[in-house]
Amino acid sequence: MVWFIVVLLALVLFSLLYLRGEDLSRFDGAQLPAPTMPPSAGHAEVLQRLREMLPAGQSMRGRERLLHMRRIMDGLSEGRQFASRFVPVDQQGVRGEWVLAPGYDAKRRFLYIHGGAWIAGSPLSHRVITDRLARLTGAAVFSLDYRLLPEHRRIDGINDCRNAWRWLVENGPDGPAPLEYAMVGGDSAGGSLTLGLIAWIRDEGLRQADAAIGFSPSTDVTMSSGSLRSNLATDPMLGPMFSWMAKVPALLLLWVTWFTSRLPPSHPDLSPLRGNLAGLPPTLLQVSEQEMLLDDSRRYAARAEEAGSVVVLQTWPHMVHVWQIFTPELEEAEEAFANVAEFLASAGVPVAEGGDL
Repeated sequence: MVWFIVVLLALVLFSLLYLRGEDLSRFDGAQLPAPTMPPSAGHAEVLQRLREMLPAGQSMRGRERLLHMRRIMDGLSEGRQFASRFVPVDQQGVRGEWVLAPGYDAKRRFLYIHGGAWIAGSPLSHRVITDRLARLTGAAVFSLDYRLLPEHRRIDGINDCRNAWRWLVENGPDGPAPLEYAMVGGDSAGGSLTLGLIAWIRDEGLRQADAAIGFSPSTDVTMSSGSLRSNLATDPMLGPMFSWMAKVPALLLLWVTWFTSRLPPSHPDLSPLRGNLAGLPPTLLQVSEQEMLLDDSRRYAARAEEAGSVVVLQTWPHMVHVWQIFTPELEEAEEAFANVAEFLASAGVPVAEGGDL
């Protein structure tokens, strides 16, 4: 019995000190007040779409459910009309597509990293966002098709992002070309990869991004932020998908993440919040006050500020996770993109004439 207790305590300490790492709750902000203003009319339509999309795969299991989720995400672009043209790329180990709006400037380049919980999503699923960013920035936007779980390791997707950055710095849509302005951005899991990437670029001494953008990014996979549970019921997208997490002991989640990723959850490659946040480029984070990942952004912004980096945090009431993908039908999505244009201008990055707004 004594040995059992000793082993149990050792496992708990290992989980807390190595797998989870430092307690970062000191970076939590004050509790936000309940929204007083209603959302735009388009919000009800978005919620209805989610209610129609999410339950369809609830009865599925395993591979079938994964493929269903991927089909649902890629379907977000169906029936859409885009101003940009999409040029597929598969060269030097880099796969994805150029998103080129009329009048784009090849000397401005933007690497976009899609979300999808590291298991889904593609350049196709996120064309609504990449087309909007292409028109907004006037840049050649490269939407990366990185390797996903479970077919590949987490580090494979991370390495794809790093390889894509090296390639993007040297190449435009027509091959090797000079570069004046470089941007990087992503949403959700892609936001995590974005924030991890700018830290890696700094450490490698490479040409850094002039600005970085994260839409509802995941910054910490140790599952320790309060909003993961406090906002479970108010998050109409992530809540139904990850409600099971509330029933699983937190320590067990740490071990599952460790085994599936082959890196401890506290490793900065998985949890950029827990890395060195000094010396980073100007970064914009946009997050909903009602979503589960709210504290991921709030903690990252607070810790980066302490480290001396410039991170602009913007929060919206009512919105679903990565509401920017529901543009133009959602007024708040267009507001978010207008703020992106203002942020880029403040960081010294030109945007398209008139911001296409």
